[in-house]
Amino acid sequence: MAFFVIIGACCYLTKKSEVYSLDPQDKPGAFDPFLTRYIRIAEFIIGLSTGSIVLLVGSSALHGQGGRLPWFYASPLLLLAWCVIYGIAFMVWLIFHYEQHQHGNPHTRFAYSLSETLGFTSLACFCVGYIWLIFQVTS
Repeated sequence: MAFFVIIGACCYLTKKSEVYSLDPQDKPGAFDPFLTRYIRIAEFIIGLSTGSIVLLVGSSALHGQGGRLPWFYASPLLLLAWCVIYGIAFMVWLIFHYEQHQHGNPHTRFAYSLSETLGFTSLACFCVGYIWLIFQVTS
């Protein structure tokens, strides 16, 4: 949650205009290639996060302890789970707002900031969660 608030504040406060065009140079459909890239990157990060969660939780069944992981894995796994949640929210929000933009609704400062906040928060949760997980596994 702290990542979301800090990143969100930075994203919102750095926006100067109240309305933005999603299509570069106001060419209809010009955002489509960018949208495809953003969605692909989000899918990649979500895939790595969910794969890590499944692999670690699944391997706990092989290591005894009643199929449970030690408690110290909880925090990095929660960060990876939040990465997935923020990543999915980013994809849905971005697609929804691009659709709204194509129907003539303005892409506001808030909408733009929220898109960036969701994407960068997902990335931050992934990076911190993964690094933390590495330290927990190797210590």
